[in-house]
Amino acid sequence: MQYLFTTLFIIGFITFLVFVVLMLLSIRKGNRLPIKYIFLTTACFAIASIGLYGMLTLSSNPTQSEIDQALEHESSDATTEKNPATSPQIKLSGLHMTTDEFKNKFNGAVGKYRLNGLSITRLNMKESSEQGTGTFEYVFNDELRLVGAVNADESIQEVRLYGTGDTRKPTGGIFMTAIATLILTTNSEYTYNDAQDVIQDIGLLDRDVNQSDFDGATVRNGFEYRFSVQDHEHSTFEITVAK
Repeated sequence: MQYLFTTLFIIGFITFLVFVVLMLLSIRKGNRLPIKYIFLTTACFAIASIGLYGMLTLSSNPTQSEIDQALEHESSDATTEKNPATSPQIKLSGLHMTTDEFKNKFNGAVGKYRLNGLSITRLNMKESSEQGTGTFEYVFNDELRLVGAVNADESIQEVRLYGTGDTRKPTGGIFMTAIATLILTTNSEYTYNDAQDVIQDIGLLDRDVNQSDFDGATVRNGFEYRFSVQDHEHSTFEITVAK
């Protein structure tokens, strides 16, 4: 198409100039301008204009081959996303934060949403029997405590909330608030409503959890969130890297 418009412009422009010169010569001789000169000059000008317009339009827009390449690239990206086996795998080593970062993010969520009674003052660090690893603990009250595992690079591998109490009663209160806060801590872009959506996906908001065999989980952004009841008195909420 570019070649066609260029040809139209060149032929139209040259013939337009030729007829303009002929018209000027005819006027200088005092002859009357033939109607065909006027018609042909106008037609040549229109042809040159069409050619020029086409050239400018094609130069400002991507060619079809460029469009095809772009579509092919997008299709390839979409296929890669749908087939993770063909894409580079990102290996997650943990929750991507140190214990200090975890405490600050946790307390930040507590302050932002005014979740009274949940602030962490100081994490109790403990050495593990395994080389290069460690654990930490924080006790909120007699019925709720936080436990986590730390990698050799001092990043947190996983965190768990342990709750004690009669699980035959509806789960709620500070334990549910702590669960929401942990979800907010691992997803800085989440709002409290997003945290409730995760809890809903687990099954805590639309299912009776007053049983000893409850075990619900959901995966978000590479992390698995799981709530389980071991017996009638012990409940666990954990966040780990999804496998």
